[in-house]
Amino acid sequence: MKWQFKPGLPIYQQLVSIMKNSIANGTYPAGAKLPPVREIAMEAGVNPNTMQRAFATLEQEGLLYSVRTSGRFVTEDQNMLNNLRKDLSGDYIRELVSQLTQLGMSREEILAAVSEWIQKEDK
Repeated sequence: MKWQFKPGLPIYQQLVSIMKNSIANGTYPAGAKLPPVREIAMEAGVNPNTMQRAFATLEQEGLLYSVRTSGRFVTEDQNMLNNLRKDLSGDYIRELVSQLTQLGMSREEILAAVSEWIQKEDK
């Protein structure tokens, strides 16, 4: 997995975001066991306490759960996973529309551009 951090945002929040994307895109599918905190922290190049904080946040949100002596797992709740994808897609769409609006495009132009791009990608 690629770990890139941006200045200005707390690392643990960025870890939460990266992990949410990894869960949504199936890198860590429903029911999958996550690597141990120390291992994934080392891979990401962060302090294990920071990774622990990110995992705790994901547990509080219901995306992860712990099994004593077995580790952490991704939720198997498909409604929760579908809502995660929906929320993330909404964030990306909001950012895209914002950027294109700043370029001076109307909503109709944005819809046309997205539709055209999808058609080109399908070919």
